[in-house]
Amino acid sequence: MTNVAVIYYSSTGSTYKLAEAAADAARKAGADVRLRKIAELDPQAAASSRDGAAEHRAATADIPVAAPEDLEWADAILLGSPVHFGLPAPQLMHFINGTSALSIPGKLLNKAVSAFASGSANQGGQVSTILALHNAICHWGSVIVPTGSTEPVLYEPNNGNPYGVSSTTKNAVGHADEENLAAIDFQTRRTMEIAAAIASGTKAV
Repeated sequence: MTNVAVIYYSSTGSTYKLAEAAADAARKAGADVRLRKIAELDPQAAASSRDGAAEHRAATADIPVAAPEDLEWADAILLGSPVHFGLPAPQLMHFINGTSALSIPGKLLNKAVSAFASGSANQGGQVSTILALHNAICHWGSVIVPTGSTEPVLYEPNNGNPYGVSSTTKNAVGHADEENLAAIDFQTRRTMEIAAAIASGTKAV
């Protein structure tokens, strides 16, 4: 059984919707799954600055907060973030910045890791956010799993980049298009397949 960790930050629910779909896809594929949220750095500020933030936080109160141990446990990891000025959310980067105790000793080496993002507008920084997460994956020594360009679902009207699934929220709270959810299903299964291939190859060596 593959261990899959879906770790995400979401302030009003759009990135969470993708993360939830990823976790569901992994479970359907037979994985042991940990869906984990990134904690707010300043909950009071978040609640006052964005419409829907308080409601989303209440609706997801039962989801555990991510810990470095979730990364070590996982064979396959999916990281999700909204776009913040073309970069991953500071909350997620704060979590990643605390992973040196795992990455330096090689505890994240050769894990299959993929990234997804949501943003308010088309060409709003989703790709640059995903690529910034790829930088961190390289420092971990993990294997980046892109979506590629061969799966038909990636060519649906509201999809479209080879790096990782991205959604355009159109400033709607908790929004992700059905095409995005179908694409994250594919991305999750692909990440699990790469994780299994890595495990098989490592055993063979």
